Amino acid sequence: MPMDRLLQTLPEDVRCAMEEELKCPQCYKHYCNPLLLPCSHSVCKGCAEKLQEPSQQLLPATEDGNPVINETDFPDIDKLSVVSETDSGVVCNGSRPNSYVGTPSIGNIYLQSAQGSAYGLKCPRCRRIVFLDESGYLSLPKNKVLETIIEKYGHNKNQVSVKCQLCEENICDATVMCEQCEIFYCDTCRDSCHPSRGPLAKHNLVDPTQGKAILRAKNKGKEAKCTEHKDEHLSMYCLLCKTPVCVICSQEGRHINHDVQALGMMCKSQKNELSQTLQAMSEKARSGTEFIQRLKAMADRVHGNCIDFEAVVVAQCDALIETITRRKQELLENVHQEKEMKIKILKEQVSDCTALLQRTTGLLHFCIEVLKESDPASFLQISSSLVNRVATADGNFNKEMELAPRVSPEFELTLDNTSVMHAVETMNFFQMKAPGRPAIIPEECSAENNSVTIAWQPYYGSVVEAYTLELDDGNGGDFRVVYVGREIICTVDGLHFNSIYNARVKAHNHAGESEYSELISLQTAEVAWFTFDPSTSPPDILFTNENLTATCNNFDHRIVLGSVGFSKGVHYWEVIIDRYDNNTDPAIGVARFDTEKNIMLGKDDKAWSMYIDNHRSWFMHHDEHSNRTEGGIHRGSVIGILLDLNQHTLSYFVDGEPHGPIAFTDLHGVFFPAISINRNVQVTLRTGLEIPVEDASEEE
Repeated sequence: MPMDRLLQTLPEDVRCAMEEELKCPQCYKHYCNPLLLPCSHSVCKGCAEKLQEPSQQLLPATEDGNPVINETDFPDIDKLSVVSETDSGVVCNGSRPNSYVGTPSIGNIYLQSAQGSAYGLKCPRCRRIVFLDESGYLSLPKNKVLETIIEKYGHNKNQVSVKCQLCEENICDATVMCEQCEIFYCDTCRDSCHPSRGPLAKHNLVDPTQGKAILRAKNKGKEAKCTEHKDEHLSMYCLLCKTPVCVICSQEGRHINHDVQALGMMCKSQKNELSQTLQAMSEKARSGTEFIQRLKAMADRVHGNCIDFEAVVVAQCDALIETITRRKQELLENVHQEKEMKIKILKEQVSDCTALLQRTTGLLHFCIEVLKESDPASFLQISSSLVNRVATADGNFNKEMELAPRVSPEFELTLDNTSVMHAVETMNFFQMKAPGRPAIIPEECSAENNSVTIAWQPYYGSVVEAYTLELDDGNGGDFRVVYVGREIICTVDGLHFNSIYNARVKAHNHAGESEYSELISLQTAEVAWFTFDPSTSPPDILFTNENLTATCNNFDHRIVLGSVGFSKGVHYWEVIIDRYDNNTDPAIGVARFDTEKNIMLGKDDKAWSMYIDNHRSWFMHHDEHSNRTEGGIHRGSVIGILLDLNQHTLSYFVDGEPHGPIAFTDLHGVFFPAISINRNVQVTLRTGLEIPVEDASEEE
């Protein structure tokens, strides 16, 4: 991609960063007459002159002044370039990797090279040392590309003015340039050396700046000449010395044993490589530009989001204040009620005490008047009763007066606001983000019968408010939610047998939800293992043998269900008759979970059964009897039940042989194994059995 097009893809502030590429690392100003160092960095010509030092001063020395070279001091030194580049007048300690093997002490070679060089300088960018010949910094090549870019974009504000080429003393600034003569003149030299008459009248005089541009354009079209072979063009490129050379240099000169390629081919190759690198960089620059735009858009949204969030904070704080205000009114109302209650009780006590005091005072005054009676007979007539009355009043006075207040005037209540104050003082923002993906723990997951147990753990450091567990349908179908809550383990019952279920879990909080965990696959049992279910059975059913044997204490039938239900697949189990008395007729079959438990199996519309005695059997559903079949049971008989929910049928076996036709068809839904027995029968359940194979002739 061209540079101009690349720059157009960048924002203006990023485009201005190119200025840093145009500034000298020594003076931090725009390059003026840039020189190219072997390390690929550049410096101004004036800076190179200031940086230049005698080569001996660039080396560490011992106390006696002898230079010392340690190989560890120059870890990136290029052993080959030290030898080969000395011939060209420039030496750099580190332009290529350490690929040359077999060189003697690199310190000695480096020292010999330094001692054979008159000058040297340190690159102000990478601090590598460059050794120069007697020409010093003047032997460094111009960085023409950098100079062209500076002049093209008008960045070189430090360029010196063009001087007159004919002034011998007190050289003046040039004011014109002759396009034909290619000479810069000041006004004085122009008038004396280039008068506008004769043949010179047709010459075109231009401004010095324009003249420099004209000369640059003319020189650009000229092929560069070899400095050693003046008549030879620079048509080759030495890969080792990284410099253009002529054909004679490559065949007879010091580049004879170097890898030399055609100059045009190398230029094209390098341009292609740079273009490809720029293409990749331009893509990254475009991505960076888009990212910057997104950042700016986010910065613009911050103000609006801040206003919204401030509104939320104000609303939440106002809600707290409202709650506190409401609670304050409730507490003050309680205090007011307490005050009214205390005043009421004290007033009642004052009233009661006042009435008692009035009665006592009245009795005192009455007795005083009686004591004034002078007639003994009259006095004795009432004195006895009066004495008893006064004695009674005196004895009851303290009790009736209650010489202690019924309530305290103090409010013996304390408002405990410590925890609330602490909560308010420590109330702060809590930065919540969506939780990370939880991980299922395979070693803690299991499958048993038609249930699976899944355990998981949260992503480290995540704040989780709840988990969502999902299972598919056991046949690779859609997932469905089976659990939502804070627990990290869950058992799912009632699944299909002989099915592979895939499970996944995700976490969520107010900030969002996580990705789903990795799937885990669990397979349910191929055949059903189950027992009788005591939790759903009537209380007069007794269970033994780990709930595999059932006995009834009632003369009436009681229904017992199995511990699992079936909704698909083929299932077979058996019921063994352990005790059989009085020719009773137990019923065996299947039922819905909510069938009536205190009747014979098959009496309602939620059960399907075969009831059998010692001679014959019948099928029964919804209290309708059908298909009487000869052949009964006795102690030790085995009744097999075959529930085929693929074909939606129910059939029976007695002592290993099919018993009667298919009992029931069109069975859809969930069915539980079931029996109904009374006190004359004891049965044992046998499960986990293979499906019996019926003989085809018998079926016919």
